[in-house]
Amino acid sequence: MGRALRSAPIIYNKVKRMKQLILSIVFLALPFVANAQQQVKYGYFSYKEAFTSMPDYAVAKRNMDALKAKYDAEMKRVEDEFNNKYEEFLDGQKDFAPSILRKRQAELQELMEKNLAFKEESKRLLKQAEDDAYAPLKKKLSDVIRGIGDARGYAFILNTDNEAVPYVSSVMGEDITALIKDSLR
Repeated sequence: MGRALRSAPIIYNKVKRMKQLILSIVFLALPFVANAQQQVKYGYFSYKEAFTSMPDYAVAKRNMDALKAKYDAEMKRVEDEFNNKYEEFLDGQKDFAPSILRKRQAELQELMEKNLAFKEESKRLLKQAEDDAYAPLKKKLSDVIRGIGDARGYAFILNTDNEAVPYVSSVMGEDITALIKDSLR
């Protein structure tokens, strides 16, 4: 019982400090709560619509389509080459000596592995080319968005593509898609 009486002041002091801490937090948060009650302005737009409306987008897209067509043509050529060799193998396999059969199987396996490696490398190179082609356009769009946001005093600007924002209040927010598109021309 003596211990309980001695620890009572310690508990009382801890409770007192906890109350002081809570009150301090409440008083520090009051200005933020007051500011939150002011109406926040924001903008929203379709990134895809703004991006594809850029004049340089058509040029970059055309260049990417041409590059993709070249890779597709090479893939078709490689597949046709493999298919011809495979048909030759199937036609002659019953007449091949065992060592020739194994050699031809190994050649087909190697050709298939090279084709798969080329296909993967093509995907990587096309993705890199696309990133490089569109990077200046994305930077320009980002700069325009930032400029509009600063000029109009928006707290933030939302991208409404892909149903990322299912509801946007037109009372508190402003659709700035047309404004962005006009600034990009």
